Amino acid sequence: MLAHREARAIAFGTEGKLRVLTDLLAQHYPEQTLIFTDDNATVYRISQDFLIPAITHQTPVKERHEILNKFRSGEYPTLVASRVLNEGVDVPAARIAIVLSGTGSTREYIQRLGRVLRKGNDASKLALLYEVIAEDTTEENVVRRRQPQPPSKPQQRQLELVPSLRPSDRSPMPRAADPPAPWDTE
Repeated sequence: MLAHREARAIAFGTEGKLRVLTDLLAQHYPEQTLIFTDDNATVYRISQDFLIPAITHQTPVKERHEILNKFRSGEYPTLVASRVLNEGVDVPAARIAIVLSGTGSTREYIQRLGRVLRKGNDASKLALLYEVIAEDTTEENVVRRRQPQPPSKPQQRQLELVPSLRPSDRSPMPRAADPPAPWDTE
């Protein structure tokens, strides 16, 4: 059991994930961004390393409301949280969500996705959810299990999402094992 917990801790808080997080935050700055992790240790590490306000189950209610209000007003463009924001908390609308770790629960995944899908005042809102997983770990299997299985026999659909065939629409996504992007590219 201890080995399982240690393996999960390594997969959840890898340096590669933090490099990908750095790149995603830089790419989407200053947009309202929610970062989700499964464990408080990673929340506090991200909060300290990136100077981002954090909310966990240990955050007092008054402080939690203050952080959410500052996120809502735009004073805080980014917020990091553990499972505490999954359900039952009025979270201001955000456009970007980054999931660094989670459970295999479809319900949790949908709850987190719902945090960025809120329409709000902008009818043309485009929301992005990034799920960063560590390659060759149990996280890959967890994500696969959560994905819907193809039907055994083809069903007729009224609407189907088809990936774009234009290569210009695809920008390469950073991989956790890639070296960090240089800050000064000029």
